[in-house]
Amino acid sequence: MKIPGKIRFIVLISSIILLQNCTQAAEGSNAAPPAPELPVYTVITSPATTYQEFPTALEGKNNVEIRSQVDGYLDRIYVEEGAYVRAGQPLFKIDSRAYGEQMNMAQANLQVANANIQKAKVEVDRLQPLVAAKVVSDVQMKTAKANYAAAVAAASQAQASVGGARINVGFTTITAPVSGYIGRIPYKKGSLISRTDPSPLTLLSDISEIYAYFSLSELDFIAFQNKYPGATLDEKLKNMPMVDLVIADNSTYPEKGKMSIVDGQFDKTTGAITVRAVFPNAKGSLRTGNTGRVRMPQMLSNVLVVPQESTFEIQDKTYVYILGKDNKVTSKPIKISGKTESYYFISEGLSPGEKIVYTGIGNLKDGVSIKPKAISSDSLLRAKPLSSIPNTEDLKK
Repeated sequence: MKIPGKIRFIVLISSIILLQNCTQAAEGSNAAPPAPELPVYTVITSPATTYQEFPTALEGKNNVEIRSQVDGYLDRIYVEEGAYVRAGQPLFKIDSRAYGEQMNMAQANLQVANANIQKAKVEVDRLQPLVAAKVVSDVQMKTAKANYAAAVAAASQAQASVGGARINVGFTTITAPVSGYIGRIPYKKGSLISRTDPSPLTLLSDISEIYAYFSLSELDFIAFQNKYPGATLDEKLKNMPMVDLVIADNSTYPEKGKMSIVDGQFDKTTGAITVRAVFPNAKGSLRTGNTGRVRMPQMLSNVLVVPQESTFEIQDKTYVYILGKDNKVTSKPIKISGKTESYYFISEGLSPGEKIVYTGIGNLKDGVSIKPKAISSDSLLRAKPLSSIPNTEDLKK
């Protein structure tokens, strides 16, 4: 059957159109995807604060072992364990009867000694006119004066015995040498107490101020000396900013502390030197034996800051993506000198004014083009302030 020419022409045109559509569809499937739109941040410098944290053991201002200075039976206990006492307040009473009798005997001996002084003086007064009249010899007069001097010396000795006995009687009442909190009391009423007992009657802790002791390595100590102005170590401590105390529940103690003293030498075993920070403790919320971390700030006047989410790590190195020509990104290694909860402080690898990709870097590779969406540094810093609480694991220079 012969197909008319008009129909052949229509079939030919339809085939050409179908072929063109297939070709365009194939070309469309091979076209590159559109460049992703990602936020871009301009690196700036800003004042910031880094922190170093050091584990610490807390001690009260005064930790006094309460011991007896006389032997005897424990007659009374005036305080309870954990109670707050003031300086001079009675704590314990040792049976004082034996010491009272000793004082009575010493006073009696003093009376005898005073009587002997009077007797010796009477003898001297009696012999003086006789010696002047040459009725008796000078030897008798010298003997009488020597007896008088001996009686005075014996009276002084007896007076000292009275003083010693009175002190022992006073020692039977044990009072608080400082204000503070009573510790555990291992002895009970009726216990035999001795001056040589290995354990004290209790431990009295004055915690009006708390001392936080911690150690600095040799490198940390050298860095500490270089950070703060001053010709001497005392001047550097005075110019150092106040420090914080992070207690066991990871909260920050509300009062700030001041660096106080540094140990005289490094420990040969550990290679560290002991430093002390002093914290006020008027409410008594801190006690001897508490632990925590001393947080030392370091004020930085001009530092490059980069959000932590703009970085990634490969083989222990940290990188960011730099926006280059034609909106292509390139990875670049950076060196971190410190950090807060949200930011890294950069010491090497970046310069002010460089643009880095803020977020969405998970699928990026070197040479990939993006559609940058600028984010202002002010809005970023408002959303995540630099003054946020630092991480527990601080980076040390």
